[in-house]
Amino acid sequence: MTTLLQRDIQTWRDIGGLHTAEEIAHQPAIWRALAAILRDEQASLAAFLGDALSNPAQRVILTGAGSSAYVGEIVVDTLNAAWPAQIRAIATTTLLTHHELYLEADAPTLLVSFARSGDSPESLAAVALLRQVVPGARFLNITCNADGKLARQGANDSNTYNLLMPAGSCDRGFAMTSSFTSMLLAALSVLGKDTDLQRLETLAGLGEQALRGWSAPVADLGSQAVQRVVYLGSGPLEALAKEAALKILELTGGRVMAMANTPLGFRHGPKSAVTTESLVILLRSSKPLARQYEDDLLKELQRDSVAQRCLTVGIGGDLSADAPAWPDAWLAPLWLLMAQQYALHQSALLQLRPDNPFAGGIVNRVVQGVTIYGHDQF
Repeated sequence: MTTLLQRDIQTWRDIGGLHTAEEIAHQPAIWRALAAILRDEQASLAAFLGDALSNPAQRVILTGAGSSAYVGEIVVDTLNAAWPAQIRAIATTTLLTHHELYLEADAPTLLVSFARSGDSPESLAAVALLRQVVPGARFLNITCNADGKLARQGANDSNTYNLLMPAGSCDRGFAMTSSFTSMLLAALSVLGKDTDLQRLETLAGLGEQALRGWSAPVADLGSQAVQRVVYLGSGPLEALAKEAALKILELTGGRVMAMANTPLGFRHGPKSAVTTESLVILLRSSKPLARQYEDDLLKELQRDSVAQRCLTVGIGGDLSADAPAWPDAWLAPLWLLMAQQYALHQSALLQLRPDNPFAGGIVNRVVQGVTIYGHDQF
């Protein structure tokens, strides 16, 4: 019988988690498929972007809502450090309420939208907003759904480029998994400087090794009840910690509370949230300096002996991989494989249906109930 993340396929089907389990497990294959897509579109993408990133006056806004916003937060500093252009991560949910703080009519602007479905009302409204406020704005849609409204409305627009993620990346499950990592890697590959697409192939191999090596210990960890989960990460991994914490909240229907912070920031108040029923997961940086601070906090938590358990994931961690010393943003998808699996097993432990933990529709796969207001009404 075929085993998938420590359960057989029929069991996942019976408990309503097969889609999510499959979408976590097939990510290395998605990353390889992404490399092929980017090779095919390399010339057309280069033509669309031109020399925009080399222009200090150019503004690039990485946007999305929820997990899609965290994609931008993970990659933004790595990209901004590589180019003269001004690159910022601003969620659609912030742009729509305070656009005057971020947009200038005369500034050349590229809006990079991350969207699993492309049907989120905020994603569509953010594009419409820029068309009104910033004449001549251009749009790069990194999306998993060719049939989504975002992709369809930009299909015949010379100022828009639709970069479609591989088939299978538009997750059927509630939580974003393969959609998240594919869009993240696409952003680093397309907007990065002198990026070798072979890196995606290498990462896929590391992902396969991690899935094989980590599935049993993560399933065991996920079988233990916990009330709170704290994810800690520095630099780009702070945003990864936010995404990992969100996966716990989503897949457990909010029954397991989760929070995210940096190892240094954690001492400044948030550490008070740690109880004897808390799991602390430290996402290890590839940067030696950052790891020194991480080690100090880890020793402190161990001396405190309050948390139920402290676990490290990443370079030199309890769960690690023989990864090259790449920037943290590039390694983030690898460490996220652990967090996704853990959230899935916690969902199963609570006897929820991981593919749809909110059967009552309180929270939806594509957000609903959002009224969009005109920016010029107030």
